[in-house]
Amino acid sequence: MKREDMIARLDKTFDVVIVGGGASGLGVAVDASSRGYRTLLVEAHDFAKATSSRSTKLVHGGVRYLEQLNFSLVTEALRERGRLYRNAPHMVGDLPFIVPRYKWWEGPFYGIGLKLYDALAGRLNLERSRQLGRDATIQAIPNVHLDGLEGGVMYHDGQFDDARMAIALARTAVDHGAVVVNRMKVVGLVKEEGHVVGVELEDAHTGDRRSISARVVVNATGIFSDTVRRMDDDAAIPMIEPAQGVHLVLDHSFGPGDTAIMVPHTDDGRVLFVIPWHDRVIVGTTDTEMDHPDLEPRALPEEIEFILRNAARYLEREPTHADILSVYAGQRPLVHKGGTGEKSKAISRSHEVVISEAGLVSIMGGKWTTFRQMAEDTMAQAILVGELEDRPCVTEELHLHGYLDRDDPAMPEGHVMRQYGSDAKAIEALVSEDASLGEMIHERLPYRGAEILWAARCEMACCVEDVLARRTRALLLDARASIEAAPRVAAILASELGRDAAWETSEVAAYTELAEGYLPAS
Repeated sequence: MKREDMIARLDKTFDVVIVGGGASGLGVAVDASSRGYRTLLVEAHDFAKATSSRSTKLVHGGVRYLEQLNFSLVTEALRERGRLYRNAPHMVGDLPFIVPRYKWWEGPFYGIGLKLYDALAGRLNLERSRQLGRDATIQAIPNVHLDGLEGGVMYHDGQFDDARMAIALARTAVDHGAVVVNRMKVVGLVKEEGHVVGVELEDAHTGDRRSISARVVVNATGIFSDTVRRMDDDAAIPMIEPAQGVHLVLDHSFGPGDTAIMVPHTDDGRVLFVIPWHDRVIVGTTDTEMDHPDLEPRALPEEIEFILRNAARYLEREPTHADILSVYAGQRPLVHKGGTGEKSKAISRSHEVVISEAGLVSIMGGKWTTFRQMAEDTMAQAILVGELEDRPCVTEELHLHGYLDRDDPAMPEGHVMRQYGSDAKAIEALVSEDASLGEMIHERLPYRGAEILWAARCEMACCVEDVLARRTRALLLDARASIEAAPRVAAILASELGRDAAWETSEVAAYTELAEGYLPAS
C-alpha cells in the first residue's frame, strides 16, 4: 500500500468517495469496496490521526449502558464485538475484567447485570461471567486494594490496538480494489444542479489540486463532521458535541496481571478502567464536554488528577505524576439529533446517518466496536442517494487483512508481531536481508527497525509522527523514549523515502514538540 501507487489510481470518477480516514470512513471503504463499488477514501492528515487512535483499546458492548437500560445499543455492540473477534483474530483478543466488590449487595447487583450482558451477546459471547471470592479476586488482580474487599465479578470483553486496526481496514479496502490516500484534503464539494457530485482535493505534500466526480459522497470525519456539512450548506445546524476522554499510561508493574479492572462508579459517577495493554497499563477515562473539536487535544490538569485519585483507590500502590509514561486525550463525536443549540440537548451515544438536501451522506457518532454496522447502515443510504446497483453487504464474515486462524501455528507470538498477522513473515524477511533492521529502536520500546521500514514501504507512513504515534504505538507506550528514538526513525524513513538530512532534522524537531504534549506538565 504505497501512496504514490494510490495517487496514480486517482481517476476522475468513482461510485463512492469517502471523506475521513478514521474508524467510520475506513469501515465504509471496506463495505463499499467489498461490494464491488469503485471506492475512494481521502484523509486530510493520517489514518486514525484523531479520535480513532485515542480510544480505551476495547472492543466492547458497553457495560455502563446496561445501567441506563439501553439494551439495543448494548446488543448491537456485543454482536459486532463477536464478529470482529472472528474476522480479525490476529488483532482482537479476549480480555477478562473484574469488578471488585467492597459491599455485600454488589455481588448480586453486578452478577445479574453481567449475566444479562452474556445473554444479550447470544452465540457471539466470548465467555460467561462468574462470581469470584476474595482469594480468587486477589489472585487474579494482585495489586487490587485489599481493605474491605469481599470478592469480585469476572466478565469478558475484547481488546485491540485501534491505530493498527485502522491500517488493517485500509489495507483490506485496498485488497478489494479501493483507493485510499492520506494527506489528501477535501477543500470543497462539487455540485451540479444543487446536488453533490464530487470533491475538490488538495495534496498536502505538493499543493496540487484536482477534482474527483462521485455518484455519492460520504462525510465520515468524526468530530469534524459539521465542517464538511457546512461545505455543503452554510446554514447547516451543528450536530456534533466533542466529549473528551483522557487516559494515562503506566508501567506494567501497576497492572493487574493479565486481567483488567472495571470500576462502575468513581467519585463523580464515571466508569474507570485499569487495563493491561502492550505490556503497559492504561487507566481512564474521563468524559468532559468541549467547546470545539481539536485535532491534538490535551488533557486538562483536573482530568489527570481525577484519574490518579480514583485509580489509587483500587491499586495497592498509588501512581503519581512521575509514574506517567504518556497521557493521551481523544474527543468522542456525540450527536445532537436536533442540533447542539436545542435546549433539551438530547445526546445520542449511537450513530446517526444524515442526508442533506444536496445528497451529502454524513455518518456521525458511534464507536470503534460498531464501525462495521455503521458502515452497513451508511451504505444502505449511499446506494439510494447515488442510485447505485443494489449489492449485498458481505462484511459480517469478511476476514480483515492479515487474517490467520486463532490456532494457526503461523500466528505470530507477542503483542507487536501478532498485529501484523500473515504479514509478519514479510517483516522478518526484511531482517534476514539487513540484520541492522533487527535492532531495537530504543531499549524501552518493543519495536525494531524492520517495523519502521515496513510502515514506510507498505503502510503509507510519511513522517516520524505516523510511525511513532500510529504504525507503532511508541508515543503512547513511553513518550520520552519515543522522543529519544525519533532520530533513528527519521534516518530509516529518509533512506526509504528519499529525503535529505534537513528533512530528518525538521522531522525530529516536529515530533519532539508533538510528543512533549503527551507528558504531564512538570
